[in-house]
Amino acid sequence: MEQSIIRAAKVTDAERLLEIYAPYVRETAVTFEYEVPSVEEFKRRIGYTLEKYPYLVAERDGKIAGYAYAGTFNERPAAAWSVETAIYVEKGSRRTGVGRALYTALEKELSLQNILNLNACIACPEVEDEYLTYDSIRFHGHMGYRMAGKFHQCGYKFGRWYHLVWMEKHIGEHPEKPEAVRWFGSRQIRSYEKGL
Repeated sequence: MEQSIIRAAKVTDAERLLEIYAPYVRETAVTFEYEVPSVEEFKRRIGYTLEKYPYLVAERDGKIAGYAYAGTFNERPAAAWSVETAIYVEKGSRRTGVGRALYTALEKELSLQNILNLNACIACPEVEDEYLTYDSIRFHGHMGYRMAGKFHQCGYKFGRWYHLVWMEKHIGEHPEKPEAVRWFGSRQIRSYEKGL
């Protein structure tokens, strides 16, 4: 088994994270972006996320193999206990446990912030094709997410229309008076080491 470490992303990881993300933009409909962002734009995105939420990377034998992060689900104060999650794993590291380890660690970090709801917005084909499969939907299902809704033919890429589905997972009880959300930037992330 390869030794893996899950740690907080740094802005200086942007170039490697972009190497992982770029094939998703160029070759798939997993993301609805058409153009690969610049390294500077990716640095900005990482820094912005880390102001409030965890942004994690998985290193295998010293090389980043994937990343996951959370972001704002809804700007309104009443939705502070809900986040949107995202994950990207390099092609050679899929189905090796990297994704599960990243999402498990992300969930633990979000729980420490008093976050209660995880929401994932996932591209969905009418029928699986060379650009998009149901793999992400299946992965989230294995991670305990359930289907919450579907937007039909709302993304156009590679000359085809794709749907978006929302999946959700509750990671805590919903009391009458929930604990206040703790913003990520105010504390230090734990480090996770394990063999995957």
